[in-house]
Amino acid sequence: MRIALSNDHAGFLLKPHVKDFLESIGHEVIDVGTLNDDPVDFPMMTQRVTALVASGEAERGILVCGTGVGAAIAANKVPGIRAAVIHDTYVARQGVEHDDVNVACLGAWIVGRKIAEDVITAYLEAEFSTDPDFRRRVAQLADMEAATREAQSLVGGRHEGAR
Repeated sequence: MRIALSNDHAGFLLKPHVKDFLESIGHEVIDVGTLNDDPVDFPMMTQRVTALVASGEAERGILVCGTGVGAAIAANKVPGIRAAVIHDTYVARQGVEHDDVNVACLGAWIVGRKIAEDVITAYLEAEFSTDPDFRRRVAQLADMEAATREAQSLVGGRHEGAR
């Protein structure tokens, strides 16, 4: 599988381990993360992964930051991206099976190397269910994205009161 991988400065120490682990289990890694611990903005680092996943250049993405929360928020702003914080194997697996998660967000301050390996394995081995209920719900998410884009285009891309 081709995996897009990025990190911010908070994820700098864990990201090399994640990359090595992904390659050791046979995945191709597109590493677009920062190369040092100088402060960077997580939304910019997130965009590097979401662009690759949304375009189909990568099948899935992994973001490593301090808690995973900021990266998940940023990633979910991109149409077609379904990101989740994965700190345990159950959430990692079920996120893909039920919600078609295509970007996993890891908190380097929360999980260590072994937990990261376990949750990444669960995330990458999981497949989106063929159950019609799950498929319908993910289609509803796409409908919500389309409705939001349409509403934004009607108001020039700005929300009333936006500054």
